[in-house]
Amino acid sequence: MAEAIAFIPARYASTRFPGKVLADRTGCPMIQHVVEQVRQARTIGRIIVATDDPRIAAAVARFKCESVLTHDDHPNGTSRIAEAIRHLERDDTSGLPPIIVNVQGDEPEIEPPVIDLLVDGIHSDLEASMATLASEFAPHEDPADPNIVKVVVNQHNRAMYFSRSLIPFRREPAPRIAPLKHAGIYAYRRQFLAKYVALPPTPLEQSEGLEQLRAIEHGHAIAVIKTQIRHYGIDTPQQYEAFVQRLATTQTRISKPPSEAQA
Repeated sequence: MAEAIAFIPARYASTRFPGKVLADRTGCPMIQHVVEQVRQARTIGRIIVATDDPRIAAAVARFKCESVLTHDDHPNGTSRIAEAIRHLERDDTSGLPPIIVNVQGDEPEIEPPVIDLLVDGIHSDLEASMATLASEFAPHEDPADPNIVKVVVNQHNRAMYFSRSLIPFRREPAPRIAPLKHAGIYAYRRQFLAKYVALPPTPLEQSEGLEQLRAIEHGHAIAVIKTQIRHYGIDTPQQYEAFVQRLATTQTRISKPPSEAQA
């Protein structure tokens, strides 16, 4: 049995960019780019798109990926995945791997080794209910930007808190602590998912608008694996346009003959 199964929650009604997972200016829908990246991860044996829209399910079928239709009223991707798992557990007699990976449907540049690092990380921390990734900020990124989620970890590489505010606060002459940005990819133990969706929402979760805080407030450990994160999530049409341009540049460089590339 494979180490993990990847679920990609993908809803159509994105607030800032409706239908973004089906945007296809690269020649294929964005969701296909995500799936193809995840397929390269050595720890993932199966990929399922969990969606609320038949148009997305139809697009996924065209490039030979599984999908599960879910309700359209889920508050977050974790809840959507939990419903998809209930459908599979009812219909799939072969059983599911013990580790579930949540890859966002708007991460077309996610790097396969990063997924493997996450799965290896949750295997290494046997007491963690879930795991996620964090990295230091790039020079061009603003740690005070509320659109970038920050995380503070303890000495055992467990999450202490996530926030849209800049954390930790630096009070001179404290030693320099580089803020960590959070990447919205998670690995869960399969049994924990059913527990998570049964937990009541918590005040900090609702205040920050961050679903992972529910786990922390209810006392569940989140392992944090530090790495360099270079992939970009797509939230707006402008970000998608930048992705299209990056991909075109990369493909042009790869397709050039060696003599032309060296000129």
